[in-house]
Amino acid sequence: MIWSETRPLLEQACWDTLYMVGWSTLIAVVGGLPLGILLVLTDRGGLLQNLLANRVVGQIVNIARSMPFIILMVALMGFTRWVTGSTIGREAAIVPLAIGAIPFFARLVETAVREVDHGLVEAVQAMGGNTWTVVRSVLVPESLPSLISSATTTVVALIGYSAMAGTVGAGGLGDIAIRYGYQRFETELMWITVAVLAVAISAIQFAGDYAARALHRRGGRSGPAPALRLLRAKAEPTAADATKA
Repeated sequence: MIWSETRPLLEQACWDTLYMVGWSTLIAVVGGLPLGILLVLTDRGGLLQNLLANRVVGQIVNIARSMPFIILMVALMGFTRWVTGSTIGREAAIVPLAIGAIPFFARLVETAVREVDHGLVEAVQAMGGNTWTVVRSVLVPESLPSLISSATTTVVALIGYSAMAGTVGAGGLGDIAIRYGYQRFETELMWITVAVLAVAISAIQFAGDYAARALHRRGGRSGPAPALRLLRAKAEPTAADATKA
């Protein structure tokens, strides 16, 4: 194929991949972030300790994570058709992509939140903070650099999943690589697709690493959470006034 024919195919495939990965990432973050925090809060010694709920949710997450994505796509075809009205196309691919990414991101969130210094949690509780205050003021801000890295890892994984989705009619770069590069023996086009995927993943990883480092330098993990520092700043004048009195 000549470049004038290849270029429109690649441009459309890139937009399709971006569309699928973008929406899937958004849904994964919205669903996986609270799920990961819930796994921490309900674990032994957590603020909402409930071992039964923790084990049930953890087992569901483990089962979802253990399923290969191509099998998950097939298993969810009925649900995908009910949600989108079709089992092919980029909209249909978002359903299994998001469902597969939510437990993946949730486990990464759980790992990131567990690394937060428990002393900060105790300090906020001592100041009268409830569970929501601890989550909002300590757990999320302190783990934000790791959460950014986790989101980056999820995006990279979703790009790979979207390429697999292209083999069953979802469109995107995976569809181009299979339909033209493999089935029609357009080897050059297949390698161009591989190069585009490699560049995209490298750019996303670089941006995610840069954002995580920037947040780390600004306060995450390098010191008390921003809200906790504010609480301490408010408490200091009160203590000083009491000493003068």
